[in-house]
Amino acid sequence: MTNLARLADAALERFGDHPSLWFEGSWYTSGALHDTAARIAGGLWELGVRPGERVVVVMANGPEVSMVYQAVWRAGAVVTPVVFLVTAQELQHILADSGAVAVVTSPELVPKFGALGVRTLVVGTAGFDELRAAEPLPIVDVGADALAALLYTGGTTGRSKGVPLTHANLSAAGASSRAVSYTPGLNLGLTALPMSHSYGMLLTVGALHAKEAPVTVLQRWFDPAAWLALAAQHRVQVAAVVPSMLVMLLAHDPAKHDLSTLQRVYSGAAPLPRAVAEAFERAVPSARVLEGYGCTETGGILTATPPDVPRPGTVGRAVPGVELRLAEDGEIVVRGANVMSGYWRGEPVAGGWFATGDIGRLDEDGYLTIVDRKKDIIIRGGFNVYPRDVEDVLAQHPAVAMAAVVGRPDERLGEEVVAFVVLREPCEPADLEAFAGERLAPTKRPRDIRIVEEIPLTSVGKLNRKALRASLRPRPCPDAGVNA
Repeated sequence: MTNLARLADAALERFGDHPSLWFEGSWYTSGALHDTAARIAGGLWELGVRPGERVVVVMANGPEVSMVYQAVWRAGAVVTPVVFLVTAQELQHILADSGAVAVVTSPELVPKFGALGVRTLVVGTAGFDELRAAEPLPIVDVGADALAALLYTGGTTGRSKGVPLTHANLSAAGASSRAVSYTPGLNLGLTALPMSHSYGMLLTVGALHAKEAPVTVLQRWFDPAAWLALAAQHRVQVAAVVPSMLVMLLAHDPAKHDLSTLQRVYSGAAPLPRAVAEAFERAVPSARVLEGYGCTETGGILTATPPDVPRPGTVGRAVPGVELRLAEDGEIVVRGANVMSGYWRGEPVAGGWFATGDIGRLDEDGYLTIVDRKKDIIIRGGFNVYPRDVEDVLAQHPAVAMAAVVGRPDERLGEEVVAFVVLREPCEPADLEAFAGERLAPTKRPRDIRIVEEIPLTSVGKLNRKALRASLRPRPCPDAGVNA
């Protein structure tokens, strides 16, 4: 197995120089991107960046992100990608914990972060232009088992932890992703996923394993109206999204756009309500929404839905190279070439088996259904309530655009079920409670439904349950009993 820099060289040799990236009105060829990455690598080397050293990359999407990634890998160093929405305090924690030697960022972010205490390279300035003007650096071959990326978890349940992934880990993840998603003739994709997130990095590395020359239309950040316009303009065939993006796209009526070339929409990073997938497929009849599952610790992928054998409501089957089983309590446990060996400065993964913290069910054909996060389970009067069960039911109501469920402390029952709901048309909480009551067991029915303008999301579009819980305060439940 080879490292990612050599995979990039092989991809250029395989497909030749071709228009490969569209961004904000300009096309970039694969050859130009590759040459610039080699020159940036030379500039980093001249600045003293050496194999194994961490380089933090904190930028919104753009051609420079993938070029810097390739440059860092070419120099044998380690990419530490950070979502540009982080606070200065969060970035300081990552810098200190990773021991990074440099930061690559954008001009608009410099005032936000201030002095970082390490060498800071700002894209678009004279210093960065000098970096790009260096002589191309030959690949510093550090081997497939060397560290390629140090990603940090979202930190929504506490201080973010470092996830070290080797060239072999990321390459295995990318190869598995391409193996299950490849359909001849479908090579023109659209994405607004943060390239700093494991899902976005999976797409970047997956392209190195493509069987046809990949072409990408890239958004700096997600804008639903612009996304629909770009998909129609460029005759996009495939797209990668998170569920909240589909919700926002539906609010902009995708049926008004000519999306007849769109055939595959891959959804990941968070649970996808079936009602949302079905609504999008009705609006765009040519498209099939296919759900997958993974986490940062596994390079962003564990399962995927085979395009030819979908099973709605599941996240598909384990991808090639991944072993997956359920522990006694239903927790999903995995191992494979894409799985990290242990957290940064933490204990190794016992026996190679990583416990994901997610609860799931496997059917007789190996299709996996995600029940919920282990830490998100609500225990109401001794009964387990899985938030996703309640969210999926509320999402079926025609007035509901989005729903999020958490537990709040309750003096008598331990926890009570609270639903936050964003509406697409007027509706009363009592009507939603009655709707849910007809479809859920009494122990699962939300007794507290709150209509809100928006639901907080993390920087990568996941429900931010920590923020929702923080907005709640304990109060007595008026119900007479658990089954009332």
